[in-house]
Amino acid sequence: MLTPLKLNDTDKLQLARMANTLRFLCADMVQRANSGHPGAPMGLADIATMLSLYLKVNPNEPLWLNRDRIVFSGGHASALVYSLLHLWGFGVSKEDLRAFRQLDSKTPGHPEFGHTPGVEITTGPLGQGIANAVGMAFASKYARGLLGGDLISHNIFCFCGDGDLQEGISYEACSLAGLHSLENLVVIYDSNGISIEGAVQKAFDENVRERFIAQGWEVLACDGHDYDSINTALVSAINASKPSLIIATTTIGKGALSLEGSHKTHGAPLGKDIIAQAKAALGFESDEEFAIPQDVALRFLNVKESGTLAHYQWLKNLTPEAKSLIDSLLDTGSIDYPSYQKGQSIATRVSNGEILNAIAKGMKGFLGGSADLAPSNNTELKGEQDFPNGRNLHFGIREHAMGAICNGIANYGLFLPFCATFFVFSDYLAPSMRVSSLMKARVMYVFTHDSIGVGEDGATHQPIEQLSHFRAMPNLLVFRPCDGNENVACWQVALQQHTPSAFVLSRQNLEVVSDGADAAAVARGGYVLQESALDSHNPRLVLLASGSEVKLALDSQKLLEQQGIATRVVSVPCFDLLLAQDEAYKKELFGESKVLAIEASRGLEWYVFAHEVVGMSSFGASGKGEALFERFGFSVENIINRAKMLCH
Repeated sequence: MLTPLKLNDTDKLQLARMANTLRFLCADMVQRANSGHPGAPMGLADIATMLSLYLKVNPNEPLWLNRDRIVFSGGHASALVYSLLHLWGFGVSKEDLRAFRQLDSKTPGHPEFGHTPGVEITTGPLGQGIANAVGMAFASKYARGLLGGDLISHNIFCFCGDGDLQEGISYEACSLAGLHSLENLVVIYDSNGISIEGAVQKAFDENVRERFIAQGWEVLACDGHDYDSINTALVSAINASKPSLIIATTTIGKGALSLEGSHKTHGAPLGKDIIAQAKAALGFESDEEFAIPQDVALRFLNVKESGTLAHYQWLKNLTPEAKSLIDSLLDTGSIDYPSYQKGQSIATRVSNGEILNAIAKGMKGFLGGSADLAPSNNTELKGEQDFPNGRNLHFGIREHAMGAICNGIANYGLFLPFCATFFVFSDYLAPSMRVSSLMKARVMYVFTHDSIGVGEDGATHQPIEQLSHFRAMPNLLVFRPCDGNENVACWQVALQQHTPSAFVLSRQNLEVVSDGADAAAVARGGYVLQESALDSHNPRLVLLASGSEVKLALDSQKLLEQQGIATRVVSVPCFDLLLAQDEAYKKELFGESKVLAIEASRGLEWYVFAHEVVGMSSFGASGKGEALFERFGFSVENIINRAKMLCH
């Protein structure tokens, strides 16, 4: 158990100097940029200073596995993040602080993972960071089971505000954290009572304490500007046997004189006069910008010294066996993929379930689950126990938190997570997927029930616009395989990428139309699946399709060729990868041919390649899948008619 530090009056004076240095660094950053959020950083400075005394990080080895993680769910407090990273000894210089929110600086407006050393995860959209921290705590709990408490003994700290707790994602994530008693998770709630529009009570007056107690959390409280109070709460939270929420009563813009407690400090510079007067009032020795007293700098650098020592001691405990296990968790070399016979009938959601199990068997760091849809998504890992004793995660019907939790698991550094739901419900987790894509976090999204082929469940469950949405998202690879073999190849390609990937899969059975997995072809996004027998060099028509519509393209090709129209079929399992190919390859596929794209979705993006698109211009309907495909024009007869008109 951690023992609280004993603080005398001299200690408290030193802590106040440290906190005031933080406050004014943040105020100066925002003032120089003439843009940003000084209020929350100034209000949190005392808590951040006290946390520094207990923190375990090593700036020389920022990815050390057993480091404490700090997540700022309120990413607008980025000035505080960067000031701390500078003072702790990470690779953030004073010049970087001066370049706050400027183009190409290390200090953007909201923290970005991979851009600034020491930033654990990209935050900004409120509530995301809480769920990210829950994901990191998920990962650490499973890692502790694998490696033992000597190697995994760190904490996850998350700063949040009123806005984070108002977002529904925080409730979803915190419910799971309580369910699993994620005891190394400490959320510090900056309860300053102020939002952009003024008093928080205008829109948020619930009993946060009782809410978290009901979810199985330890709930503590402190005066966010009293060091004894903060000290006691932090140590109690670190020692707790369940996730902890510290409700820290703070004043937004603390130290900003007449602007203290005002919503005006949330998102605007304080003004040079106010800053100068505030520095004088608090006895700050210099009114120069970005001043850091030497004693303050040395005291903050104790974080680096103690973290370096803790890292050294950890390395002494790292056995060759444990290191070998860590190094092997994401090795793809032992995966024995399934294969499928041409002519076999199997839904891609079913083949995908077999692929998931093959990956899990060969890759011990592969884990994940579904939003209460595992039997339909085919995502259960056979022979595995449920978390925390195994790799099957049960997210419940919490799609948004599911995505953000997986971001946290991915950024933890040991595991490759996947999560799953019906494709139409991807809308619920799109914000988390966007952050995955911003970070290039390796999260695998499994989406089944991919089109109007869902059938009788009707338009509410039939995705129409989602494919276009996610294909438009930078850094996200969207795979829609036509059969089981192409599905295997899609996974082989995805596992070699350093980005998130989404797999869009059929509910209904699809005939296997490819001979085997050809990862090299899939890696180019699109490839010739069936060449024209009439003119393989310059066919009159190219039929482009993905997923279930590839078989329709093949059936249409046969009749078109019988009628003298030389037709090539190109399968496009990954539109994004095809779009990235050079013009020479695209010309090789399309030449001077007329191009007709076929896809049971909105499909407007296909006009990049196609002269015409057979797609959806409305929502679907309730009925048998076969009847719906016929109703909406996904029939051989309609494809032939459209092809003839195009080639006329």
